[in-house]
Amino acid sequence: MKRCPKCNQTFDEAWLSFCTNDGTTLVEEPTSSSDMMKTIMAPAPPPVSRPNDQANWSSPSGGIGGQFPAPQPSQPVWQPPPPPSYAAGPKQSLAIASLVCGVFSITLGWCCSVGLLTSPAAIVMGIISLVQIKNSPDQNAGKPLAIAGIATGAVYLVFWVLIILIWGIGALMQGLK
Repeated sequence: MKRCPKCNQTFDEAWLSFCTNDGTTLVEEPTSSSDMMKTIMAPAPPPVSRPNDQANWSSPSGGIGGQFPAPQPSQPVWQPPPPPSYAAGPKQSLAIASLVCGVFSITLGWCCSVGLLTSPAAIVMGIISLVQIKNSPDQNAGKPLAIAGIATGAVYLVFWVLIILIWGIGALMQGLK
């Protein structure tokens, strides 16, 4: 309890610091010994079970003979959000296939005649890819790859055409002598 030294008014509120009438700082009123003797009795704690105690199956609190306690509502379990969906980019597989066939023709086509099959395939796939890119550029991509595939396939074919022409001209010159 607090008291105002100026107006002698008492206040029961513990949170007050100043008198509501004149604004003077409140002082603590000394408590009597009878107030200190008053205590509040708390209820007795529940009995604690020990590890050596055996379960009583016929007890009314639960088990076979008693009622079962009501189930507690379960809390929702946190789950991570799904992964973000990735937007599929434009297709460029035909342009890549054209480039692979053209590079294969130039690199490994020299040792065997497989290059004579892959270089026309590179040219045809590159042209088809360029047409698809021109018709729908938002769905198809890879224009540089298609052009590189056409160029490498064409270089290989031009080289073989030149070899055949030189061989044919050499054979003609040998036949004229």
